[in-house]
Amino acid sequence: MHFTRMSSYDTADVPIIVRGDGAYVWDAQGRKYLDALGGLFVSQLGHGRTDLAEVAAKQASELAFFPLWSYAHPTAIELAAKIASYAPGDLNRVFFTSGGGEAVESAWKLAKNYFKLVGKPMKHKVISRAIAYHGTTQGALSITGLPGLKAPFEPLVPSTFRVPNTNAYRASEITGGFLDGSDPEAFGRWAADQIAVAIENEGAETVAAVFLEPVQNAGGCFPPPPGYFQRVREICDQYDVLLVSDEVICAYGRLGHMFGAERYGYQPDIITSAKGLTSGYSPLGAMIASDRIYEPFAHGTETFLHGYTFGGHPVSTAVALKNLEIFEDEKINEGVRDREGAFRATLEKLLDLPIVGDVRGDGFFYGIELVKDKATKETFDEDESERLLRGFLSKALYDAGLYCRADDRGDPVIQLSPPLICGQEHFDEIEQKLRAVLTEAADLL
Repeated sequence: MHFTRMSSYDTADVPIIVRGDGAYVWDAQGRKYLDALGGLFVSQLGHGRTDLAEVAAKQASELAFFPLWSYAHPTAIELAAKIASYAPGDLNRVFFTSGGGEAVESAWKLAKNYFKLVGKPMKHKVISRAIAYHGTTQGALSITGLPGLKAPFEPLVPSTFRVPNTNAYRASEITGGFLDGSDPEAFGRWAADQIAVAIENEGAETVAAVFLEPVQNAGGCFPPPPGYFQRVREICDQYDVLLVSDEVICAYGRLGHMFGAERYGYQPDIITSAKGLTSGYSPLGAMIASDRIYEPFAHGTETFLHGYTFGGHPVSTAVALKNLEIFEDEKINEGVRDREGAFRATLEKLLDLPIVGDVRGDGFFYGIELVKDKATKETFDEDESERLLRGFLSKALYDAGLYCRADDRGDPVIQLSPPLICGQEHFDEIEQKLRAVLTEAADLL
């Protein structure tokens, strides 16, 4: 099993999910759960969409598979054009992968290859943020800023470096007391400027790219402070460093736009994406690059010596096209923007609980940080976090009929990422179930 303590389960104890419909899933015993994590930040349109299933079946009967290695097929061509039409600026070149980690891996390889072709072969290093997750392949894991995830697999790919993240709730700790987060714009400027410091420390002639999520996932949803990405863009332009917007979670409606970069008003050089591109009905990822980065490959015998067997799979690309058609027809992004305020307000009711320190996020993507002492923001130590999250919360939430994530990659949080079709009745159910379980958790402390 993936990311699972094997000793925790025998086959009788593993939850077996057998069916889904809308925002709900059912297990093998017939118990119903609200899918408040969207599977894994994936199920934008919810479960049980027969229109997506029918498109997959039709495509499989016509052309089940053909690789994109020197060949093409219609749904990949059409989908690449559709994605490029949504992407900001001149991000017009789409490279398909099987998933998000592969998209991140592809972006780093492209960045290094690009700089070699334009006569800057020493530019190969990557900067990313502390506590950030970017994938599990050797390259993507190297970019990841979670030491505990990396330690079992070291040595990893060298030349990756970390800068502070944008957790405004922990601004005083992050800045060493220099800022307390009460001025979000000042905190954002400080956090962005640390990227310039890192580039200077490593030497601008050696740094190829900065990888940042629009809203950082690991640690519990850190939105960007005002002006943060605009300052990062200035820094990247100053030092000729590529800005990679890792939108494996944030793209395709999670923040109420096709891309998070659009929501926060910045122009990346590369976007990595996956998950919501098909709403989980078939595996697919996409790296989207600018015309500028593509240009050196467009001459002579130059080749991007990289690819995946299942990248741009015909069935997956057909499903993605239908998924994006539904986004337009059913105004999915507009619906997220219309209802995100209600989602936030409903979750913020939980701030009256002594164990809830912070509720943060945007769109349909939220983290709830749990604290030991609300007045001081004191967090839990490792043993307490173990008992709280794995000893109680994970099972209690599931038993309550709520599928979400209790996570301690950073300070303990509960993460929420429900299907984009959810409305107030789902928000209320999430809040009520969380309130009951968190109240019990606080009583146990």
